[in-house]
Amino acid sequence: MQFLALESSTDAASVALWRDGAVTERRCPPGQPSSATLLPLAAALLAEAGASFAALDAIAFGAGPGSFTGLRVACGVAQGLAVAHDLPVLPVGTLAAMAHAAGEAPRVAVCLDARMQEVYFGCFVDGIAVGAPGVFAPDAVPLPEGGGWIAVGNALAAYPALHERMAPRVHALRPEILPTAAAVAALAAPRLARGEGIDAAEAAPVYIRDKVALTVAERLAQGGRA
Repeated sequence: MQFLALESSTDAASVALWRDGAVTERRCPPGQPSSATLLPLAAALLAEAGASFAALDAIAFGAGPGSFTGLRVACGVAQGLAVAHDLPVLPVGTLAAMAHAAGEAPRVAVCLDARMQEVYFGCFVDGIAVGAPGVFAPDAVPLPEGGGWIAVGNALAAYPALHERMAPRVHALRPEILPTAAAVAALAAPRLARGEGIDAAEAAPVYIRDKVALTVAERLAQGGRA
């Protein structure tokens, strides 16, 4: 079983090739839009491995939440490749991918920067989501209950108020953890083995919120520029 995984829900976009349990991952060049780099990097990764799009069994992608533009890029590339090569698609939640990227920690509180002074947040126990993910102000993120938690995600570094609230409730803070294509692949593999791929036309990003940007008045109220 071999398939391609795409992740561009943050600025740290990546692609990965899963081949019977072995994963090869490549990161998109920093400072360049994933819309220009994701597909060429995927093609280069396959060529490096002596594989081709036609030989794949599926396409997985990070479905969100995350950057609206980045989510559309990953979904669009996945759909295009799937249609062109008659492949199933496997959408994977980016917060779940972050929890997986945290390693063996059984309890993970995921805090992804949603911009506009908001945080995408979800809790995972042994990789299973506890409740639905949500979007919150940094000072309103629900604190995990009980012990044994770690907190991951770039929102911990972006919002000091969140860091201060979370620190007493967890035994580790890992702001460097972001969703990766390798984590997307690891979560997609058992689903593909169970035949859970969907038609490309059914794939869609998971936004959680509808608002894309602050208004001028909102930016000014926060001390920004018009």
